[in-house]
Amino acid sequence: MDVSSTLLGYGAIVLSTACVYLFIVIAMRLFGKTEVAQLSIIDLVFVMLLSNAVQNAMVGSDTSLAGGLVAAATLFVMDGLFKKCLYRIPWFSRFLQGEPIILIQKGQEQQRNMRRALISHDELMEALREHGVEDEGQVDYAVLEVDGNISVLSQQFRTKTSRRSRSPKRVSRKQQG
Repeated sequence: MDVSSTLLGYGAIVLSTACVYLFIVIAMRLFGKTEVAQLSIIDLVFVMLLSNAVQNAMVGSDTSLAGGLVAAATLFVMDGLFKKCLYRIPWFSRFLQGEPIILIQKGQEQQRNMRRALISHDELMEALREHGVEDEGQVDYAVLEVDGNISVLSQQFRTKTSRRSRSPKRVSRKQQG
């Protein structure tokens, strides 16, 4: 194999890997995969099978170390470019990541938003308990953030879980007097 056909083969790997990356990002956005902070078993299996399903589309018949490294490098470059675009282009970030969704407002579950976010009452209650809140009536706002985490805001919550100050340092006799 000559150098030009090798480079052409690697160019094909770069192009197909970039296309697969773009397809998966767009498909995950369209199919509502916004919760990545905590993957469920189903999500983990999905990601594993998806990676296996698209492997041949990225590298084709090239199972060499170099072909795999070219595909991996392309994924790193694509990821870096996307992160820069998300940071620098606000409309692109909103399009790709979505916007925060209010799940509870002034103690009331926002059913429409919960359906839109595919969050069940049980999942919401689990998140509240993780924040030390027993009842949604205690919550001013619960927000599904774009990274999949649920933020919980309320006066009582802030008081309950305020940062504890570290235990006072012992003051040496030298410092006292």
